[in-house]
This record gives sequence, structure tokens and C-alpha cells, in this order.
Amino acid sequence: MSDLEWSVADGVAIIRLNRPERRNAFTLDMVREWAEYLRLARTDPDVRVVVLTGTGNKAFCSGVDLSSISNANPHLTPLERKSQLHDEIHRVALELEALDKPVIASINGAAVGAGLDMALMCDLRVAARSAKLSEGYVKVGLTPGDGGAYYLPRLVGTSKALELLLTGDFIDADEALRIGLVNRVVDDDDLADATRALAAQIAAGPPVTIRMIKRATYQSANIDLRTALDLISSHFAVVAATDDAAEALSAMSEKRTPNFTGR
Repeated sequence: MSDLEWSVADGVAIIRLNRPERRNAFTLDMVREWAEYLRLARTDPDVRVVVLTGTGNKAFCSGVDLSSISNANPHLTPLERKSQLHDEIHRVALELEALDKPVIASINGAAVGAGLDMALMCDLRVAARSAKLSEGYVKVGLTPGDGGAYYLPRLVGTSKALELLLTGDFIDADEALRIGLVNRVVDDDDLADATRALAAQIAAGPPVTIRMIKRATYQSANIDLRTALDLISSHFAVVAATDDAAEALSAMSEKRTPNFTGR
């Protein structure tokens, strides 16, 4: 069995962390494979949505396996430690930024430190009711090394993000939903089906339109209104000229389910 599993069916790709005996902590080898899967997802027309989850019901991901990184080697220089983060672990964040297809984190248990960060960098999050979430870095004397200080304030606001980052406190799934950290909370036994249903709903939409919506949403967060409106008018013009846009209108008028081809 691989430590990181990849499968594709009906437009949905699943990346599964498969180290339940280590609470799905990831190694550097897993990060390299993870980034490769995301590159594959970007270019594979059969992939319309990506789901990230873990094996078992105890942990989504407990972060980096400390035995595989610099903390286990006191002889590394600060530059070597930085390179290990930036050149290795950050590959996943950078590949996700380049991926314009929706990514859903299916949080099946504890998500801690870099494990939580890996969920935060996804576009949507569905959590099992028993899930527990913590940034946790401060409790081991570290800064959030995998983007938590970037992603978390954008989801829950600066003040709440600082509270979670500075205390390292755990919050449960209902609190995560209340503050906007996750999109949905479902019973543990329903998590896989609920995530799959959400992924299938998105995957059934017009692929070019879905990708343009994701792209425009993130682009618009970093630009002024006039630039955003200029940009979306271009996206709109491109999407309106696709076969899928014509198919959507035909299906609506004919009261049938559309058949989107990604063209």
C-alpha cells in the first residue's frame, strides 16, 4: 500500500493520505508525490474536481512527520531548514495555487499544524462532526510553517486567526463552521458520501466555467474593482463562446440535464 493514494472516477480525483498508524503525517517523499498528482490534475481533462482526505477516522493529517524533517537533525543550518520548507513542503501550496480546478478537503479527524494548513489551502472544506482542528505550532515553539499565517486570516479574519495561531487551541467542527473555517459539517459516517456528493455536483457543471469562476475569485481578491471588472468581462466573453454555454441554455429550455464536454 502506498503512503499516498491517487484515484480518478467520474471526474473526481481523490488524493488520500494513507498512514493511519502515524495519524497520516506526511513525509518529504509524500510531498513530492502529492505535488506531482496536483500537476497531473491540472492537465488531465478527466479530472474536474480534486478531493483530499486521510485514511481512518482519527486523523485527517497530523502535519509533517518530524522524523523526516530538519527538526530531527540539529546540525542543519537555518538556510538548510528554510530550503527544506520552501523547496520541498511548499511545493503543495504552489501547485494548488496553479490549479484552477476546485479542491475539497474532506477532514476525517484531527487536523493539526501543517495538516490543518493543507486543508486551509484547499478551496472548500467538509468536516466530520468529530474533527478537531489546531494550528498547534506555537506549542512546539515554531511559527506556522506551511502557510497558516496566510490562509487562516483570509478565512476567519485577522483577530480570530491570531487567537488560534497564538494559543494553538483545538476547536471542534461546529466551531470551525461557525467561524467560517469549514464549509460544512456532517456526521462521521456520512463524510465520504457528503464530500463525494459535493464533488460530483461541481464536477457535473461546465468545466471551463467552473475553472474561470475559481480563477476570477482568487484574482479579484488581490486587485482593485476596475481591474476585477475588466478581467471578469474577458472571462465572461470566453465562457459565453463555449459549446458548454450553448448546451446549458439548450438544456434549460428543453428541461433536460445538460451534457458538458469542456469545450
